[in-house]
Amino acid sequence: MARYISVHPDNPQPRAIAQAADIVRGGGVIAYPTDSCYALGCQLGNKDGMARIRAIRGLDDRHHLTLVCQDFAQLGQFVYVPNPVFRAIKAATPGSYTFILPATKEVPRILQHPKKKTAGVRIPRHVTAQALLAELGEPLVSSTLLLPGHDEPMTQGWEIAEELEHTVDAVIDSGDCGTEPTTVIDFSSPEPEIVRRGAGDTSGFE
Repeated sequence: MARYISVHPDNPQPRAIAQAADIVRGGGVIAYPTDSCYALGCQLGNKDGMARIRAIRGLDDRHHLTLVCQDFAQLGQFVYVPNPVFRAIKAATPGSYTFILPATKEVPRILQHPKKKTAGVRIPRHVTAQALLAELGEPLVSSTLLLPGHDEPMTQGWEIAEELEHTVDAVIDSGDCGTEPTTVIDFSSPEPEIVRRGAGDTSGFE
């Protein structure tokens, strides 16, 4: 039965955030709000959690999960940011972007593209997501909460808790959040490639 954790949208209660972080550290899978839409998340290195996220979403192993980081310094531990794009990426974070960049040795192989050795990373602007990441002190392995057969991600915490009560360990509800996934930009080649246009403005990368 999923634990339902309701938090204030502007000032999430530290005790509630700590409870959610403990569930993640204990091997759990959570649903949590971001500035683009709800996401599923688990601890870095939690292979069972990653498998559960893929099962909930109906994804195969070829679909890459994202490392959601607290800040630019943390992001820099997991991916190499080439000098030519450093300023553009830094200016766009935090925000509704996922960047594909060359992975460092800190990224488990299961999260890397098998041939390109890249990883997807993002830094959310959402207050609750930021509070959770600060409490954890490490990235969350995440995927947009878009269920099989659904055209859009779910946006209401209580609905997610009802729908996924037997498949996730906790749902953090801080009110409605967006329905548009992040913009995905691949920086693993000499020229940036916009893989998916979403909530983030792409004009700074074109």
